[in-house]
Amino acid sequence: MAAWKLTLDEWDAVDDFRFRTRDASEFRNALIILKSASGESKAVIAQDLRCSVATVDIMRRRYRESRVEGLRRHSPPGRTSRADRKFRKALHKLLATPPQDLGYGFSVWSAERLVQHLKLVTGVKFSTSHLRRILKAEGFSFQRPKHTMKGKRDERAYEKARLELNVLKKSRCGRMPARC
Repeated sequence: MAAWKLTLDEWDAVDDFRFRTRDASEFRNALIILKSASGESKAVIAQDLRCSVATVDIMRRRYRESRVEGLRRHSPPGRTSRADRKFRKALHKLLATPPQDLGYGFSVWSAERLVQHLKLVTGVKFSTSHLRRILKAEGFSFQRPKHTMKGKRDERAYEKARLELNVLKKSRCGRMPARC
């Protein structure tokens, strides 16, 4: 195949693209074109940039067809997330609603409870660890709830027992002072 030739304007456009991009694969794509124009072989370029020879061929072809625009990433890698806009909207609405308003007997959402309720509402189920990643991406912090008996016990009896226990701990004989 004929040697790659770039005009000075083409070289500057690719080089400018290389320095402006924040995407590693786009940076690599620009380097493929610049190295090709410098006369390096496909195998050497692939080895230097740790990509396949097929990737070098694809980037050369895309550059010939679309110039600098051909070096851009077309779509993000991987499949689209099941946590789409509708799911995330339901998540925001759910987190703004106390669980007791929905008829639950608990007062704090846990990741497992969120997973179960969101499955009922949206039909989409995630693992608890993945839901925590989604929560973090949406700007929510996740903390484990502190389980206390406050509000579920007789507070006067609890306070009386706590004071008696303090007296027992401080006395020498280990009994109530009236009995020593």
